[in-house]
Amino acid sequence: MTGRFITFEGIDGAGKSTHIEPTATALRTAGRTVVCTREPGGTELAERLRDMVLHAAMDGVSETLLVFAARRDHIGRVISPALARGEIVLCDRFTDATFAYQGYGRGQDLALLGRLEAEVQQGLQPDLTLWFDLDPQVAAERRAQARAADRFEAEDVAFFERVRHGYLARMSGAPERFVRIDASQGRDEVARRVAEALRERLDG
Repeated sequence: MTGRFITFEGIDGAGKSTHIEPTATALRTAGRTVVCTREPGGTELAERLRDMVLHAAMDGVSETLLVFAARRDHIGRVISPALARGEIVLCDRFTDATFAYQGYGRGQDLALLGRLEAEVQQGLQPDLTLWFDLDPQVAAERRAQARAADRFEAEDVAFFERVRHGYLARMSGAPERFVRIDASQGRDEVARRVAEALRERLDG
């Protein structure tokens, strides 16, 4: 069996993280070995960089470079080895988030992001990306009820509108690997759609 790389994407408050562990459980029940991880993060170094990205004041270029530095370590230590062993990797965000947040949200140069993507990933891309799409105003209301905000979650709705546009652009550029999930639906319906996408894209 070959390894599969599946990413969960969406703006803060869309509920994507809620569905990672249930997806992992279902895949393990089906006999697969699953690695659950996240970005930024997934290794000791990347988690330290994550804390800086989420909480330290910095400009957009510094933020972008830290995200890709974390990604480089994450790929080398976790993602690529797991895929080589034939495992399924479920990752809470990957490079689509960098284009959406740093590129569209922060206004960083998309050409620079493209060069960093090519150098850091060396051709690695997800086999399937589940994009949990939700109206930014609804997502903001969910976040307000859930937790204290980090420096991204504290951004205004206009920022998340730009981020959502970034996800739309990434999906338009790679429609074969994206599945849009309507995250405004109830949890059970979202879970059903996730399971359906896995069957269609990975087993079909």
